[in-house]
Amino acid sequence: MSSKLAPLRGMKDLLPDEFLVHQHIEKTALRVAELYDYNAISTPLLESVSVFDRTLGDTSDVVSKEMYDFQDKKGRNIALRPEFTAGVIRAFISNGLKQQLPQKLFSSGPLFRYDRPQEGRQRQFHQLNCEYIGARGAYSDAETISLASSILDKLDILNDTKLELNSLGCMNSKENYQQALREYFTKYRDDLSEDSKNRIEKNPLRILDSKSEADKKISASALDIAKYYTKDSLEYFDNVKSYLEKLGVKYVVNPRLARGMDYYSHTIFEFITSKLGSQGTVLAGGRYDSLLSMMGESEDIPSIGFAAGVERIALMGNFNPKKRRTNVIIPVGDDAHDYAVNTASLLRGNDICVSLELSGGKMTKRVQSAVAMNARFIIFLGSDEVGSSTYKVKDLDSAIEKKLGKTELLDLLHKR
Repeated sequence: MSSKLAPLRGMKDLLPDEFLVHQHIEKTALRVAELYDYNAISTPLLESVSVFDRTLGDTSDVVSKEMYDFQDKKGRNIALRPEFTAGVIRAFISNGLKQQLPQKLFSSGPLFRYDRPQEGRQRQFHQLNCEYIGARGAYSDAETISLASSILDKLDILNDTKLELNSLGCMNSKENYQQALREYFTKYRDDLSEDSKNRIEKNPLRILDSKSEADKKISASALDIAKYYTKDSLEYFDNVKSYLEKLGVKYVVNPRLARGMDYYSHTIFEFITSKLGSQGTVLAGGRYDSLLSMMGESEDIPSIGFAAGVERIALMGNFNPKKRRTNVIIPVGDDAHDYAVNTASLLRGNDICVSLELSGGKMTKRVQSAVAMNARFIIFLGSDEVGSSTYKVKDLDSAIEKKLGKTELLDLLHKR
């Protein structure tokens, strides 16, 4: 009985064309982030479970339902990273970067969540991530949102999104609002989903982020968080909005917006779209001034960040990144094989892409194969070329053939 090998459910192969699109998205985002003085870093796929459960909160869907966690061979509790922020902050702490503030850090790569797979949402998925550690003041919030907007604009999908903005206020504002929500949602306990019932005491703010239709209807009449802002919180949010307007970033305030992580305070935001059905969030983030203390540090460092889904961006855009074109060497006759091998080595040593196949076959099929490979030039090497140390080159775009010396060949291929 034979079995067909296939990737695990929710794990998707990235074949060359799709990989090229992902690579284009990541490189574009990094180039834009560098304009804002971000540096790229990479953190491990595996972390201690405690990195996530103490920061995301045990009432979050990520920790309670979606995180891939298990014991390794020494019985240590570890997890595949479900998000970037906690791991980046762990790296910030572990590597003693507190004396070098601010830190603007860009990351990209795969994340893992045990969720129901659907278009644009896999169990292994990819994100772009930016963290501004040591970000003080309302301008840093606006600048971070401006960076997010610039990335989407450079990817030519900004006009298909809407920026929703809210503030959770300071930690006092947030806690006062949480208490008001406890009292409100308790009145509707019997009508809430099971998840939301469990969140009433620990974190009722998460109910506002529920995907349950019943919960959404109840949340629609919940109290407005703006009524619980302290004077400083209100002033801070007003300043963020003022800076966004100065930077030309369009937004709408959504008082029901509530991000799903425990560490957020003050500014939170989402770029949403109608092009992806129910999975409308393309990029999201917020301020997290208390995350370091959640991770056991003695002092907090104000910070803000965001993440964007690469798969969702790929579905939104009409991406057609330029494909690399190769050059094909075709030796004519066995006596040209060594010369062909040396020519391939010469070109690669000069940073020129080349393909060489020594197995032979009919010339017509070999040329057709070069065309199918999207080659720009075919370099024919026969006994005449071997004897004169030259190269017969055919431009597949113009069909022009030339016989060239080494210097001329390198000049031609470098120009293309």
